Amino acid sequence: MQIGPYRLQNRLAVAPMAGVTDRPFRQLCKRLGAGYAVSEMTSADSRLWHTKKSRCRRDHDGEAAPIAVQIAGTDPALLAAAARHNVDEGAQIIDINMGCPAKKVCNVLAGSALLRDEPLVARILEAVVAAVPVPVTLKIRTGWDREHRNALVIARIAEASGIQALSVHGRTRMDLYEGAAEYDTIAAVKASVSIPVIANGDIDSPEKALAVLRHTGVDGLMIGRAAQGRPWIFREIDHFLGEGRRMREPDHDEILGWLAHHLEALYSLYGNEAGARVARKHVGWYARSLPDGDTLRRQINQLDDPAAQLSAVRAFFELRNRLPGTPWQADKRAA
Repeated sequence: MQIGPYRLQNRLAVAPMAGVTDRPFRQLCKRLGAGYAVSEMTSADSRLWHTKKSRCRRDHDGEAAPIAVQIAGTDPALLAAAARHNVDEGAQIIDINMGCPAKKVCNVLAGSALLRDEPLVARILEAVVAAVPVPVTLKIRTGWDREHRNALVIARIAEASGIQALSVHGRTRMDLYEGAAEYDTIAAVKASVSIPVIANGDIDSPEKALAVLRHTGVDGLMIGRAAQGRPWIFREIDHFLGEGRRMREPDHDEILGWLAHHLEALYSLYGNEAGARVARKHVGWYARSLPDGDTLRRQINQLDDPAAQLSAVRAFFELRNRLPGTPWQADKRAA
């Protein structure tokens, strides 16, 4: 898949997720098979650019190219200024958020709320594309609600405005994350434009990835919630699409290595106190795929010191590796 001058190593992208896709998570996903990753959503409001949270969200130190930054807002001029600011800070692709369903975003008429105002969509896209010399991409949902699915109209506006790739989540704003994503609309979008189209929503296994590709004909796949606590899903899907068979599951020593590296990167980015807080939710997601993972999650939630958290994680893995006859041991033998 190609976005502007950037030829990606494969067709798999990490979905931008607020509070999740920070630099440590993006880097780990890329290391484990993602060809592309978009930053957390950043505000077009310049008053928020210099807060600690915003600085962390825009931290791309050591990140592999292309560096893609997502911006959100409602004012074309402010979004254009935000795009220029992020390009000045190293962004190589600017992504515009018109897909977030969160109330606090939609209540200020940003995110997926913009899909209700097609002329404003056009003004925003034209302003941002004109403002920067890098590719501009767009992320949308299929519409505001099921009675007003206008993704095809938005896609044509996007292409005419100079957008160079389009990601479509297979739900409307009113669906939030409930029910099943639908892909017929994404297939229709792909058939209606010539720019790359990326499908998003409920892609949670290699088999599902292949099915969505076949159904929609899209250029790429974007994976979000399924990668939380399981960043190796990208290498599993990439292997399956290339080889036609599943690769082996990672053994628990591999998972420990990735998890420890992830936690250390979080502490480094956020500092000890904030890093330990952020680490808790990530450990909770990893724990979902681990035998007796609830025990690990409860332990970590009681710890606010990075060294103590890392020690608890390593002790958890070491203890279960020594227990004979457990599913953990059986998993390791099978691997």
